[in-house]
Amino acid sequence: MDVNLYDFELPEELIAQTPLPDRTASRLLTLNKRDEAITHHTFKDIIDQLQSGDTLVLNDTRVIPARLFGTKEETGAKAEVLLLKNLGEDRWEALVKPGKKLKTGSIIAFGDELKAVIEEEGEMGERVLKFSYKGIFQEILDRLGQMPLPPYIKEKLDDKERYQTVYSRNEGSAAAPTAGLHFTKELLKEIRSKGVTIAYLTLHVGLGTFRPMSVDRVEDHVMHAEYYSVSQETVDILNAARTRGGRIIAVGTTSCRTLETVGNRFKDGPLEACSGWTDIFIYPGYEFTVVNALITNFHLPKSTLVMLVSALAGRDHILHAYEEAIKEKYRFFSFGDAMFIY
Repeated sequence: MDVNLYDFELPEELIAQTPLPDRTASRLLTLNKRDEAITHHTFKDIIDQLQSGDTLVLNDTRVIPARLFGTKEETGAKAEVLLLKNLGEDRWEALVKPGKKLKTGSIIAFGDELKAVIEEEGEMGERVLKFSYKGIFQEILDRLGQMPLPPYIKEKLDDKERYQTVYSRNEGSAAAPTAGLHFTKELLKEIRSKGVTIAYLTLHVGLGTFRPMSVDRVEDHVMHAEYYSVSQETVDILNAARTRGGRIIAVGTTSCRTLETVGNRFKDGPLEACSGWTDIFIYPGYEFTVVNALITNFHLPKSTLVMLVSALAGRDHILHAYEEAIKEKYRFFSFGDAMFIY
């Protein structure tokens, strides 16, 4: 399949730069994947789209202040580091700028209390950094690091917590699972009161989120592996939902990819608690094993995420829904509006 089949024209003014004061005030477009019916709502109306017996699955990862600004020790030139994956023993996989000048052996200083030496260079432009410091690394990162907002967001974020979900708890992501940003604790309480079960899993978002597709054919793209974990409590909830025929609704593409990873791992029996690394790439032709419906934001043209939602609802249905969203001036990407595919 040609990657250009998933392209569309998006006016730049529709790229949301800041979050709304009220998380639930975002708009919500619903898409029936069977008959292509589209309706328009406010996100707090998601409760009307949910039914008693549904299971809502949320990714409880927490974004770390992963963007660091320093200087190359040898020259004093500015350097930027985006931490992606904790490899243990103070070693991190990261993206660096300027990539051409930060080679193996380069040392980057972040003030007086933190240094990093580049130990390895990866095939996808990433680096492996070894940090040295005095004190506790996480405390230093909290002081020096900035939230790793996507490059299409140019505005400064005044409140760091607005790039976290209200249920985030397991630190490790380089980006937020943005479909979850629309929920408040009050809305989740209302959803539970309706008879909807809420379950949690963890997927730490890494390089795959920041890496654009550089191939012409969809099938040639290789996803970067990201760490996931699904507890016994969650698989018990999921197995019960499958047994009774209830809908399993993923909140965000990260939850969706994790659920499908587990579903593929245990195809011949009940789901089991597990953790590991997933590089699952979901695009049209994929047959879903766990997920019945999806709450998600509006994604970038020619991105793996547009391909994922197209696998669930059909490419033509998705492109038509996106055309409708653009016409109605929905806000796109991380701080933008939401879509419910059912």
